[in-house]
Amino acid sequence: MTEPAVRHPIFARAWDRLCGLMERELAVQRQELLAGLTGRVLEIGAGNGNNFEHYPATVDEVIALEPEPYLRGKAHEAATRAPVRVTVREGVAEALPVGDESFDAAIASRVLCTVRDQERALAELRRVVRPGAELRFLEHVRSPHARTAWLQERLDGSGIWSWLGGGCHCARDTLAP
Repeated sequence: MTEPAVRHPIFARAWDRLCGLMERELAVQRQELLAGLTGRVLEIGAGNGNNFEHYPATVDEVIALEPEPYLRGKAHEAATRAPVRVTVREGVAEALPVGDESFDAAIASRVLCTVRDQERALAELRRVVRPGAELRFLEHVRSPHARTAWLQERLDGSGIWSWLGGGCHCARDTLAP
């Protein structure tokens, strides 16, 4: 089954610009997320490639998947400046275009809120990592505070948030089983 194309041209351009403003705070989180990784790593939803500069030298190779064309182009540019080998490809989390048990780790950074089918995406990630491998993620999640969760639900229900946010479902409980 072929996945429908992912295109969020307005979001992609806005996100690329906003990342610079948020990077001071996120850079520390990105470093923590990627610290200690080794071997071959899969990164889904690579966006504009802001994680790439934070991969430790112990990583042999990163295969970075990004479905949105504009952001994928930015990721290609960022890959040329990365301290490790990064190959950027088109791909969606729900149908990973890579072999079974072929990675030592998988990274999902600020992307699980946007996948169309989170359960399927997580199953795909389990399929492609070797036994004993790690899945590391950096995500915003549904708030544990009732008022904020209520607002998140209203934003998701409006449809406007998802359109503006490149498919983001801010009320999605990524940590739920």
